[in-house]
Amino acid sequence: MSALEIRNIHKRYGEVETLKGIDIALESGEFLVLLGSSGCGKSTLLNIIAGLAEPSGGDILIGERSVLGVHPKDRDIAMVFQSYALYPNLSVARNIGFGLEMRRVPPAERGKAVRDTARLLQIENLLDRKPSQLSGGQRQRVAIGRALVRNPQVFLFDEPLSNLDAKLRMEMRTELKRLHQMLRTTIVYVTHDQIEAMTLATRIAVMRDGRIEQLATPEEVYDRPATLYVAGFVGSPPMNILDAEMTASGLKLEGCEEVLPPAGSLQRGRLGGTAREGRHSAGGIAARSRVRGSAIDRACRGGGTHRAGTRDHGYGRQPAHHRLPAAAHGSRRGIGPCLHLRRNGPAPLRSGKRPLA
Repeated sequence: MSALEIRNIHKRYGEVETLKGIDIALESGEFLVLLGSSGCGKSTLLNIIAGLAEPSGGDILIGERSVLGVHPKDRDIAMVFQSYALYPNLSVARNIGFGLEMRRVPPAERGKAVRDTARLLQIENLLDRKPSQLSGGQRQRVAIGRALVRNPQVFLFDEPLSNLDAKLRMEMRTELKRLHQMLRTTIVYVTHDQIEAMTLATRIAVMRDGRIEQLATPEEVYDRPATLYVAGFVGSPPMNILDAEMTASGLKLEGCEEVLPPAGSLQRGRLGGTAREGRHSAGGIAARSRVRGSAIDRACRGGGTHRAGTRDHGYGRQPAHHRLPAAAHGSRRGIGPCLHLRRNGPAPLRSGKRPLA
């Protein structure tokens, strides 16, 4: 049974259409991250799920029940905001239990739920404090606790870590991952941070201009991007894109005289031949390039060459085994080559960079 189903959601503001037919189905226990740049529609979609905005078309189902027109408090969801939204005059304990208090849960039952949640989040010693006496990470834990204590069907997170410094963000990412693995709750999480998306999600929906460019696991989004936009957006540093054409004799890079040989110089048929492990997209394929750097050097005459050593991609340090003419990547250092294949259309190739789990 789907815990959350989004069916052909559209949202218009006058003549401007911000969401253009979004379709997503989440199974119980999934962690979906909506990833995209500012203005792509991810927060608008989250607000529609929460009931804070009405769609112009489509339907939202929570637990196979349509919630269109249902008040947010009756949707069996809980939301964690970017700004924490804590009540400054209430203690941590009352902030966590406020939703239960509004639902007239008996005090004894409410107190037990608050204590259990505080123990889970390791903030038992903070229950008597006010929000002004807490650090940023502690306030975020309280905001998460206020959502957890209700045990809803779906949790919604709207960029909850963006106000924290880098060290606290890393700690809270670890905490959120631990909580999800422990509770197996269904979560929809909005962010523009690729590291958050790659480390937290079971699936990522990459959004652009109100549409989903790709909906897949983090590994598939990283290794087999469905579109050139995803190929350029996901990854740090970003993928290098080189224009190339697949010919009968091999791979020909644009502006080069020589042709890279087919499968003989490529490992396990990932490129060239049938490219079995590639992903057909826009009439082309996407796969990880395993071309030896010296072959690219020979094919791209002129310009100096650059040898990349071990480099930090943001998801862990990975060895680089490729060499690329410096002119081909604008003299940017520490970036391995990636090829942009033309096979009845464009498709990206990533050069073996992989995120760490």
